[in-house]
Amino acid sequence: MLSYILAILCGIFVLGADVVSKLYIIRNFALGETAPFINGLIDIVYIHNRGAAWGIFGGKTLFLILFTIAIMVFCIVFLVKNAKKSKLMFWAVILIISGGIGNMYDRIFREGNVVDFLHFEFWPDFPVFNIADCAVVVGGGLLVLYFVIDIFKDYKLKKAGK
Repeated sequence: MLSYILAILCGIFVLGADVVSKLYIIRNFALGETAPFINGLIDIVYIHNRGAAWGIFGGKTLFLILFTIAIMVFCIVFLVKNAKKSKLMFWAVILIISGGIGNMYDRIFREGNVVDFLHFEFWPDFPVFNIADCAVVVGGGLLVLYFVIDIFKDYKLKKAGK
């Protein structure tokens, strides 16, 4: 039970960190401004992203909002039906929901613009991202891990049953 409570608190913390960090960037940086954050690793580069990852579906705000809502509904239904199956899965879905809410908030209240500001200095071609993006990616990775573990469990059970 404690793990589920911690996951929810972590999701709230991640969402809060996303909102506060974006507000800080908006108030303290000019659009397009760059500044070092962790020297040699991460820069702050304040941009607006009107699309999804890597700018795909740029300017398709309504589509992205509806798509995010559909994913959120799916995640919540999945969570309600499977919450007790796995703590790993629960954490994964909470992170995906938190990140999705963070970016959807931007799309709704910032005229379709998602505030992105983190950029890998050592990987210049990698897109600029934010904390919500990190939550979605980590949550997605954990969800893939959950399904891989589940597949191996099923495989072992079938093999043991033969």
